[in-house]
Amino acid sequence: MVVEENHSFGNIIGNPAAPYLNSLATQGALFTNSAGVAHPSEPNYLALFSGSTQGVTDDSCPHTFTAGNLGAQLAAAGDTFAGYSEGLPETGYSGCTSGEYARRHAPWTNFPSVPASASLPFSSFPQDYNSLPTVSIVIPNVADDMHDGTVAAADTWMKDNLDGYAQWAKAHNSLLVVTWDEDEDTAGNHIATIFEGAQVKPGQYSEPITHYRVLRTVEAAYGLPALGQAADTQPITDVWR
Repeated sequence: MVVEENHSFGNIIGNPAAPYLNSLATQGALFTNSAGVAHPSEPNYLALFSGSTQGVTDDSCPHTFTAGNLGAQLAAAGDTFAGYSEGLPETGYSGCTSGEYARRHAPWTNFPSVPASASLPFSSFPQDYNSLPTVSIVIPNVADDMHDGTVAAADTWMKDNLDGYAQWAKAHNSLLVVTWDEDEDTAGNHIATIFEGAQVKPGQYSEPITHYRVLRTVEAAYGLPALGQAADTQPITDVWR
């Protein structure tokens, strides 16, 4: 999963500044009725990772939560998880910021049940995709995730850094999820979410989804119980071959 920042559906889909992301949307499943669950950014990351905003209503840091989360669930089931953050100065770094890295965009750092060894710099993202963890979350830095930088810069970063995996995923029963944390602070919070991979039927899908439903879908893929508000929704099932 890759999480981008603070742009609405209409600012990405059809935008000529994002040719690579639009190619993914055309080749894969584009959800046209996808929404963030809150404003500002941080609660959305927590929702995607733990099924709850954990009561966070701002971008404050640091936090420590004892609640269940996707990383701990996977480990308990004998699977693996890693978060890859661009600009993270070292494995397990717990500071709130470092250069263009922001901890508020790396929710696993707030849960002691996820070992520090699972919080990795993006430079550790494997070149041999067979060695990837069961589930990974990739967080570009604030210059490359559209937060501070441009749509075009983020689009280029995605192509340069993740197209190799995207192509591999289509041949190796893997799945790339690209989503945004929130839109530009509107009530509708309409964002783009894209699934691309070997089992995905290309097309546009109009069912309502949120970060909770994306989490529920990942959990269902590995037989994990639903966390928090993910239990109030159902896995996405109509996009698979």
